[in-house]
Amino acid sequence: MPDRQKEIFNLLDETLKRGATDLHLSYNRRPIIRVDGSLVPLESFPVLSIEDVKELSLCMLNNDQQEKFLAQKDIDFAFNYQEKARFRSNIYFQMGKISSAFRYIPSKIRTIEELELPPILHQFTQATQGFFLVVGPSGHGKSTALAAMVDEINHTRFDHIITIEDPVEYLFEQDRCIVDQREVGIDVLDFRRGLRSMFREDADVVMIGEMRDPETISTAITAAETGHLIFSTLHTNTASQTIDRIIDSFPPYQQPQIRSQLASTLLGILSRRLIPRVDGGMVNAVELLIVNAAIRNLIREGKIHQIDMIIDTSSEEGMISLNRSLADLVTRNVISMENAELYSTSPAELRLLLGR
Repeated sequence: MPDRQKEIFNLLDETLKRGATDLHLSYNRRPIIRVDGSLVPLESFPVLSIEDVKELSLCMLNNDQQEKFLAQKDIDFAFNYQEKARFRSNIYFQMGKISSAFRYIPSKIRTIEELELPPILHQFTQATQGFFLVVGPSGHGKSTALAAMVDEINHTRFDHIITIEDPVEYLFEQDRCIVDQREVGIDVLDFRRGLRSMFREDADVVMIGEMRDPETISTAITAAETGHLIFSTLHTNTASQTIDRIIDSFPPYQQPQIRSQLASTLLGILSRRLIPRVDGGMVNAVELLIVNAAIRNLIREGKIHQIDMIIDTSSEEGMISLNRSLADLVTRNVISMENAELYSTSPAELRLLLGR
């Protein structure tokens, strides 16, 4: 399908040219990109038929991938595009028809400073063991933040880094560290197997693309206990919700043990939101939990609901509550009050903070 490949390349070029994060192909619609969080139709391209979407999507797959897609009804993969960029893609069926989404992954891994993330994150890249999580909704830069932290280790320490991803997103250029990137389905059967095998691979730092099941979570926490520095992501909104989700994914008889392990291994949790700026573009709002003695006690005792209060009253230790982050952005006229309320987990408390 050389003609179709040329068409999809034109669409990817347009995605890059317009500074978009995503490209969507769906039948009876023009191609659509996401710019600054909003969906924008590409008016200069024609409306796509069912056959157009099918051929444009499938021309990106090799024969093995096509067989897998037709058997499983969806497929995740990533690819380099003409040395210009990298894309992560998902092709899937909806109502018996094919649709696809392409996520732009910058070829350059940005630093903590370039991402305007809290400078205190540098401290977590200096740890020799423990467990650090980046959480937040889909599409809000969890993988990007994680890559910045892991790449800092790559440039500053002499360690063996292993990543287990589905698919591999950012490509690390080895510097001081040995960096081995394992893709689920190609280099390793699943996350659990990849994590178990890293114990025999002399790893110092491990990045797990996503923790999807209790066995992966349990193995990750055990690895953090046994002298490894573990980074991962979860699709949760806040630090306290993340801790609850981890504990609740285990049966009741295992929960006391998991609470104890988590209390001794967890280093911190960054929750990240990307919010439209008043003057265009996107800006970070963050919540940052730094695990101290008080937090460890609350986790052990199962008093997770009190963690939000500790975050709120521990700004001198570097902790950041999401509402204070949002309030600061509103006060400086960086984001609108409407968007701040939209992304807040407690709008009433936010209004109180801002005296509104």
